Amino acid sequence: MSVATPATPAVPAVPAVPAVPGNPVPAAPRSRLLAALRELGLVAVLFLVYKIGRLAANGHVGEAFDNARTVWDLERRLHLPGELSAQHTLLGLGTPVIELINSYYAYVHFPATAACLIWLYLYRPAHYRWTRNVLVILTGTALAVHFVIPLAPPRMLTDTGMLDLGRLYGPAVYGAPETDQLSNQYAAMPSLHFGWALVVAIALITATSARWRGLWLMHPAITLVVIVTTGNHYWLDAIAASALLGLAYFVTRYQRPGAATALPVPAPSVTSPSVPSPLMPAPPLPAPPVPAPPVPALARVAPSLPARAGVARAGVARARAAVNVPALGVSLAAALGAPALGVPVTVPAPAPVPVPAPAPPEEPRRPV
Repeated sequence: MSVATPATPAVPAVPAVPAVPGNPVPAAPRSRLLAALRELGLVAVLFLVYKIGRLAANGHVGEAFDNARTVWDLERRLHLPGELSAQHTLLGLGTPVIELINSYYAYVHFPATAACLIWLYLYRPAHYRWTRNVLVILTGTALAVHFVIPLAPPRMLTDTGMLDLGRLYGPAVYGAPETDQLSNQYAAMPSLHFGWALVVAIALITATSARWRGLWLMHPAITLVVIVTTGNHYWLDAIAASALLGLAYFVTRYQRPGAATALPVPAPSVTSPSVPSPLMPAPPLPAPPVPAPPVPALARVAPSLPARAGVARAGVARARAAVNVPALGVSLAAALGAPALGVPVTVPAPAPVPVPAPAPPEEPRRPV
């Protein structure tokens, strides 16, 4: 004889906690470490692809110098400030300032961008993803321009009087163009020094709430002065970088933290009405009936206005029936407030009072 084994009751599944925008569900330390390593590898791969692309775009020296002279003449026709006059101003400030400017160009560009990305990843993940995508788009489009428009920097136009301050005063970032195999020196447009600096400033301004956060704009402003006075870029290089950056922000406008996006409308459920669908939320319970406010005791005792008018009219009728004096009836009606309540009161005319006839005068008595 077999004994039936009781069925094990099903354990209800615990619903997953939804991630609220701006308040993500905390991940385990191991998963956070793996995510950080994945992001680091992605950035490293992108940087490697960029360096390889710049080296692949190397060469075209004659075309690069032709484009450089075209850009130089175009800036003069546009009445932009001259790079030569800006460099002469820097030379007048002395060697220590020149070395400081060269150090800013050599040592601030990559570390500032990396520090910004690390801080955003740790404390503002949504801003990090947005900024990372903007940098990828900006760098990719800049690499395409390097292929299409090779451009020699102003420091190579020696016939204009421009100098290579990095090689003359140090520290130098680039070697001789003939022997430099680590970088493409004919990729001046657009200026990624200025473009990345502007991305860092915008990211930190939007990710912080301090009153002085607008001071982050000093980084791209200083970078612009540095790249022009050292002879590494033209003014138009910074303008071209700003235009590409605007395109990158337009493409990623819906990824910006806090941007209003249209949420998809879920499809109607096809399940039975008696069985709740996991795709549709349960209908809300009906609200409990709101009890009526209690009636005050005074309102229950005090009669209404029509009842008071009826009482007044009944009192007037009883007074007329009991007392046959018209003036007394009128006074009682006025005292009960019947005229004030709009109750018509009919006052009868006074009955004539009978006047007794005068007695006939007595005749005088005759003396006997």
